[in-house]
Amino acid sequence: MIRSLAAVGAAALLSSLVQAPAHAAVVSVPNVTALQAAINSARAGQRIVLANGVHRADKPIKITRSKITIAAKQAGGAVFNAGGFEFGAVRGVTIEGFVFNGTSTLSVPAEAEATRITRTTFNGDKNGDSLTVSANDVEVDHNTFSNRSNQGVYLQIAGPDGKIAQRTKVHHNYFYNHSYTGDNGGESIRLGYSYKQQLSAYAVIENNLFDKANGDSEAISVKASDNTIRFNTIRNSKGYIVLRHGHRSTVEGNLLFGSGIRFHGNDHKVFNNYVENSGDRAIVFGRGSEADSGPTSKLHDRPDRVTVAFNTLIGTGAVVDNDTDTYAPKDCVFANNIIKGSSSRFIEMMSGSTVKYEGNIIWGGTAGISSGYRSVDPKLVGDANGLLRLSSDSPAIETSAGTYSYVTRDFDPQSRVGKPDVGADEYSSSAIRKPLTSADVGVSAP
Repeated sequence: MIRSLAAVGAAALLSSLVQAPAHAAVVSVPNVTALQAAINSARAGQRIVLANGVHRADKPIKITRSKITIAAKQAGGAVFNAGGFEFGAVRGVTIEGFVFNGTSTLSVPAEAEATRITRTTFNGDKNGDSLTVSANDVEVDHNTFSNRSNQGVYLQIAGPDGKIAQRTKVHHNYFYNHSYTGDNGGESIRLGYSYKQQLSAYAVIENNLFDKANGDSEAISVKASDNTIRFNTIRNSKGYIVLRHGHRSTVEGNLLFGSGIRFHGNDHKVFNNYVENSGDRAIVFGRGSEADSGPTSKLHDRPDRVTVAFNTLIGTGAVVDNDTDTYAPKDCVFANNIIKGSSSRFIEMMSGSTVKYEGNIIWGGTAGISSGYRSVDPKLVGDANGLLRLSSDSPAIETSAGTYSYVTRDFDPQSRVGKPDVGADEYSSSAIRKPLTSADVGVSAP
């Protein structure tokens, strides 16, 4: 009888911690002990809400149920300075609104497919990467990654041995203030690894803002194949969009202020990008330490059959450049781009490069190539958001060369009508694109 009463007392205590019945759509809990209990008994579709405050997880909070949401009461209200969540073999779990301060990080293992990480903050220095994704079909959206000064990556897309995470969607995140000063290892996003370069990830990285991405020369480092990097904004950063390893990726419609785009590997498409104030390296054909990388090579692969088309490049010095090494770019295309600025030589390509030039407009300096361009003022005008666009009498309008069937829209994106205009912008009286700001991305964005 005494033992029975004790059991009743324990049940009453647990009931007081979990402030709603187990079948409720929303279950509110005050602390991590109650949170673990609620997760253990959760049903698909439930939302488990942790109270605001700084929470201590002396041991990992284990996620053992699928198709549930685990959320902070308010975005940014529930804080972990150490510890956090540990995923089991689950599917369709959403983590929402937490803050991972101090040494607290998050890892999504391969068995936790279709996880969503949203409205969460990863702040400060960590022992390792802030967020690691190894599962398929993970969505990472509306998060803030901020204020790292030590080595480590904000977001690492990985995978189990011999595989890579498939179909990761990364959008509307704010990557801010990575100030690591070492030579390597401070990327905002690293997609894959050199030894996974031949694997197709099919990731989409879009509509993210990178500000003060200075922990590495690569803000977005792609080391896998068949990915899409589009409509991101990078400003105040030394970090570039870099296709470091892998093949057949697309870099489309990004706005870069002060950095640029560099690529290695084969069969990429780089189009509709706007790069301004880039100094002397807006587009970089990466150096070839070898003709073609093997599956485990860490050397620089020569660019083969890469098309750079319909970009607007504003800068000084050699706006289109290459890193010199043994193997020059081969069978590449540079077409229908606008280059505007001042330079004694806008395009500097190493001896032996085979690049087809056509339809380009170059104005304000010496082209550096003998054909495939016109030296004519593109007549760009600034819009209300500071982007240089085509004026109504621009010679770029409907004067592109060649056929690039995949370029069906411009950087706004608006449809390209008839014969496409040269550069990233298709002339229109209604400009709709603006650079992303902190109000458009991150935890508090719409």
